[in-house]
Order: sequence, then C-alpha cells, then structure tokens
Amino acid sequence: MGYILNKDQQDLVDLAKDFAQKKVAPFVAELDRAEVPGEKLYEIYKEAVDIGFCGLEIPEEYGGMGQDYYTVAAVYEELAKVDAGFATAVAASGLGLKPVLQHGNDAQKQLYADNLTGEKGSGFCAFCLTEPNAGSDAAAGTTVAVKQGDEYVINGTKCFITNGGVASVFTVFAITDKTKGVKGISAFIVEKDRPGVSIGKEEDKMGIRLSNTTEVIFQDVHIPADHLIGQEGKGFVYAMQTLDLARPMVASLAVGIAQRALDEAVKYAHERVTFGKPIIKHEAIAFKLADMDIKTEVARSAIINFLNTYYAEPKRNYTREAAIAKCYAGDISVEVALDAVQILGGFGYSREYPVEKLVRDAKIMQIYEGTNEVQRIVISGFLAAKK
Repeated sequence: MGYILNKDQQDLVDLAKDFAQKKVAPFVAELDRAEVPGEKLYEIYKEAVDIGFCGLEIPEEYGGMGQDYYTVAAVYEELAKVDAGFATAVAASGLGLKPVLQHGNDAQKQLYADNLTGEKGSGFCAFCLTEPNAGSDAAAGTTVAVKQGDEYVINGTKCFITNGGVASVFTVFAITDKTKGVKGISAFIVEKDRPGVSIGKEEDKMGIRLSNTTEVIFQDVHIPADHLIGQEGKGFVYAMQTLDLARPMVASLAVGIAQRALDEAVKYAHERVTFGKPIIKHEAIAFKLADMDIKTEVARSAIINFLNTYYAEPKRNYTREAAIAKCYAGDISVEVALDAVQILGGFGYSREYPVEKLVRDAKIMQIYEGTNEVQRIVISGFLAAKK
C-alpha cells in the first residue's frame, strides 16, 4: 500500500479490513443477489456506524474521529476490496457531510455529527444534487427553495441519491433565485422526518448493490432559515468544492476494486496449471498481471498526489488533481476487473467466483460523482488555459 500511516492510522485501517472481512464478506454474495437487501444489510450498516466509519472526518470536538483524508482513503479502499457497494454507502455520508464541515456553523456541524455517529438518526446522510434532467450539468436543476418569513419551502425531486432511503439528514441543493443561474443555487440541511419529504423508488442496480440508491422527493417542505448552509447563492460553489474533495475518495473505492481483482487473479494464476506449470509462469499471464499491478499502484499514487497537494497548499485550486485521480482510478478499475475475468477464464464469467461482480461494481466508478467524460473536460480545460 502506498499510504504512509502512523500506528494509530494503521490500526484504524486494520480495523476496517477486519470488519469488512468478518462482518461484510460472509454476506456479500447473498445480499448482491437479493432483490431487496433487507434487514441483514441494515444490521451491518448499524455496526459500521457504531464503530465510527461514517464519522471518520468529523472533528473530535463534535464527537467524530477527526481523521485526515489519507486515513479515510485507506479505510475506504479496504472496505471496497470486500464490497464496493457497502463502501459507497459509508463514503456517501462523507459526501453529504463535506459542505457542512466546510461552510456550516457549529450547530449544523453538531447536527450532522449526531446523525453520523449514531447519537441521533440513522447514522447516514445523503448529498442531494442530481436530478432527472440535471446530472453532469448540475446547474440545470429545477428544485427550488422559496424564502417565506423565517423559513424556506423546498420543492423538487432528486434522483440517484446514494443513501436516499437510509439517511436521516440530507444536504440539498436548490434554486433560491432563478434569475442568477448558478449563482442562484443554495445549499440546505433537510431532515428526513420533515413533512413533505418522501423516498421514491429504489434503483435496481447492475452493481454496488449493497448501497441504497433512491429518488428523494420534496413537496412543500418547510425548513428553518437557519438550515441554510453558508450563504445564499453559494450552493453551486459549495457543491463543486465538495466534489473536488470527494472524487479522490471515489478513486479509493475504485482502487479497492482493482486491488481485489488483482489479488483474485494472482491467487488463481498460482493455482491453475496448464501445459505443466502454473499459468503465472506463462509470460502472457505474468505480463497481464504486471500491468494490472502497475495500473492499481499508479491509481493509488494519484490519490496520494491529490492529498499531498491538498494538505501542502490548501488555498490552491486542486480540481485538476482530483479529476485525474477519479478518472484514472475509475478507468483502471474496469480494466483490471475485466483482466481478472480473462485470467480466470470460464470461472471468471461464473457467479461462483467474485470477479464478475467486480466488473459490475467497477463500472459505476466511471459514472458517479462526475462522469469520466466530465473529468476529461475539466482536465483539458486546465490545459487549454495554459499559454
């Protein structure tokens, strides 16, 4: 592993590894096949909350673990090695939390801390930005928040919301001034139990099936004015800042998938004998495994490069580094998972072995939290600005 961690950090990563292997792994195949994951998944979610995995980023003064992003990324990788869907559910709470940590006041931070540490609520939150007609073009959203006295009234529908059905609090982006374009978008805290909040259909997904993905519908939802995060009209900026921090965390999930695929392929290549020797001794397989290892380690290094930049120069724009980490890790997770299927041959194509699932899980890494096409737009924009 490329992360250089102290003993306390490594102990937490080892705890995540142990939890994933003992508490999650025995049920992955069953829950992946289930039409509705059911109570067993929520029991495991609850255990993760009790340990503190959903509150890794929350400062200690609010009751969280106060971990740096090196540790968080390493924890997410370990969880994703066992199941990327479960890891996505945990990471999505971090996504919903980030705008509040960056721009919220003390009371708002405590509200989220209480939810994510299990003191109140479910232990999960959700980031509500995407809409049916506003995915990559997030500024095209139509959800509105109208100020009425000392309240805001929110109306609109969000879709593809990770943790939508299990979160007890939402970070919601809505238009407060239609005349100002992206400068008219604001960010709000909305508790799930407020009248007018409802959960739409749960998505029947190709992969990451141990995460909950739903519509979230807001119909005349009244919230206090103090549930505005930061300033009115800054919501789009907050969302983009959040995604810059979150994309490398998605990359860590992608690296977890790739590392698991590599591990499974190496294990099989030692065991499978053809023409009198293990297939790992055949150059065609050995070189493919080497390429898989190179891609996985470079993807991990891209995350570390982002984090080095983030901590060394916090006032610098790190959008490019975030986009590179997410884009490259997402792409290679698919490539490495497919290579693992190829190495395992017919067994790789069978659901009896885990690698076909890794392909299904990997594909979303190129799509959510900004498609890889969008990441390339971002990166090329930085190149075009150079003279």
